[in-house]
Amino acid sequence: MTDHIDGAALLDEVEAFHRRFNVFPTEAAYVAVALWDAHAHLLDCFDSTPRLAFLSPEPGSGKTRALEIVETLVPQPMTAVNASAAALFRSVSSGNGKPTILFDEIDTVFGPKAGDNEELRGFLNAGHRRTGVTYRCIGDGGQQTVQAFPSYCAVAMGGLGSLPDTILSRSVIIRMRRRARNEKVEPFRARVHEAEGHKLRDRLAAWAEQARGTVLGAWPEMPDGVTDRPADVWEPLLAIADAAGGDWPERARAACVTLVTASKANDKGSLGVRLLTDLRDHVMCGIDRLPTIAILDRLNALDDAPWADLNGKPLDSRRLSRMLAEYMTADNEPITSRNIKAAGSVLKGYYAADLHDAWQRYCPPPPESPLLPLPGTENAA
Repeated sequence: MTDHIDGAALLDEVEAFHRRFNVFPTEAAYVAVALWDAHAHLLDCFDSTPRLAFLSPEPGSGKTRALEIVETLVPQPMTAVNASAAALFRSVSSGNGKPTILFDEIDTVFGPKAGDNEELRGFLNAGHRRTGVTYRCIGDGGQQTVQAFPSYCAVAMGGLGSLPDTILSRSVIIRMRRRARNEKVEPFRARVHEAEGHKLRDRLAAWAEQARGTVLGAWPEMPDGVTDRPADVWEPLLAIADAAGGDWPERARAACVTLVTASKANDKGSLGVRLLTDLRDHVMCGIDRLPTIAILDRLNALDDAPWADLNGKPLDSRRLSRMLAEYMTADNEPITSRNIKAAGSVLKGYYAADLHDAWQRYCPPPPESPLLPLPGTENAA
């Protein structure tokens, strides 16, 4: 009979192992990463697996080292740099156990110079769910058949900049920073420290078997305000914390709130949501209508905004029209420009009344005050 393993004490050791070699930006990050390491050993107990994303604006911020430490602690690590989607989904569906994919330099795949890489994006998105599959044609010529390859696996990534929104929303995001002069870490020596990590990995695997009955089918209580996709991301990690016990359930929920809040603060949403938000907060605040030419002038003059340089060109009326037409008015009609009478002439422009429903549905709350209802019809055309 295997000796009982104290899950909380083991997670403490995993966290301490990371602290020897990694400087993470917050205490919450150490908690999240330790829980993620453990969840990789119980992947088949969950309906989904969060991606772990170490991101930074500059090189030399510890992303690769973080992945190296994770690699020593997770089952069947598979280091991938510029791996193709075909290679990854075949590895996952090989039947030899699910690899834990460690994708370094992910910016070379999704960065501004890398192209779309829709196949890999699709693989990473599909593999977030246990039911996720990737469909491929196999066979020759007219004998081809469609086969579904399972894509469900744990994935940790490191890279510069950001990632596509569809991947970020499925990720625990750790915003790495360069170490300050007073932040010291122990040098990582693979020949010595890999063996130490592997001992912890083996104990995590043994504890996972012990905790399987508790974790399987668990529905951990979510902190207030954590719903929808963030709840999907954190559910496996909170289930692990609850199974471990000790102070981990409390620490895990505090980390969840911290990192979910930080992801919302850093997430400007899609470009469309950013456009709607900038129109509400910086362009049409207090104004019931504005000609398109004035809207473009104000948007392109915003310093901390992308509008003056969208792939080398400023936002123009055609792209503005195309972007806003993706959203609906309260009457469920696409938002379009309308005639605005100004100084004896008629110009095309947009009415706040047409944008109000989209503002309410898609934009985050205004920074200082709640979004007030639009005035009545005193300025209506």
